[in-house]
Amino acid sequence: MLKHLSQRWEVINRNKLIKTALNFQLSQPSGRLSSLVQGIWSVSVSQSNPIVKPLYSDAGSGIIFNLAGDVMIGNETLTEGVIVLPLKKKAENIVLSPRAQLAGIRFHPAIGYGVLGHHYDKPTLLLPEQDKLYGLYQVYSELRMQKDNDRQIEALYLWAEKKLNFTNVLPDYLEKALKCIEQDEALGQLSESIELSQRQVERLFKLWLGITPKHYQRILRVKKAISFLRLHKNVNLADTAQQFGFSDQAHMTREFRTIACSTPAKV
Repeated sequence: MLKHLSQRWEVINRNKLIKTALNFQLSQPSGRLSSLVQGIWSVSVSQSNPIVKPLYSDAGSGIIFNLAGDVMIGNETLTEGVIVLPLKKKAENIVLSPRAQLAGIRFHPAIGYGVLGHHYDKPTLLLPEQDKLYGLYQVYSELRMQKDNDRQIEALYLWAEKKLNFTNVLPDYLEKALKCIEQDEALGQLSESIELSQRQVERLFKLWLGITPKHYQRILRVKKAISFLRLHKNVNLADTAQQFGFSDQAHMTREFRTIACSTPAKV
């Protein structure tokens, strides 16, 4: 599985290297790991100038292993080490310094809190003395020895399979609520579907995600629209707005500016 995905991404990367000198590889897990992790990735910059890329909000969180070079996310400059990423309510740019090397894991929504048991309000450098439970700096040392993207991804797979708890990570009520919203169920029906009061649902989301169900729905809607627009460059934007549940094209544009810090035509 790993080898197949890496080969597929190498074909894409060869095309991208001409334009950006950015070698990026992503593997999307299957099996039990897919319930916790959106993706495991590795990136390196092979040019002498910084590279700037947008990080769109997906209501998830993650861990970055900054192996070489400085990284800036928004206004935060992050040195080498293990960096815990918070859930972000809107997009930010990531700036990769020349010759930067990074790898990372992106969790599904609420999983980061379920795994780490803590919310972070900004990208945070984890200190070695804070890393007693998961051995993140042990895998960090291994990643620094592996210069090949495929091997870095494989090392993170092995770490995740060994260290992450796959049982009862999320409360059943929350898991069901997330699925209902992902399937475009109206928020007014959410309490009835998961047999909790609206206030209980609000508290559940605030504890595990730090945002309201409504804000989660807004982020998810923009995320789906971005993925669609990237694949379909010449679609009618008014039709796209209707397809993804926006009241009209103007509403979609406002939401994109608020959450993606861009417009539908520019993503």
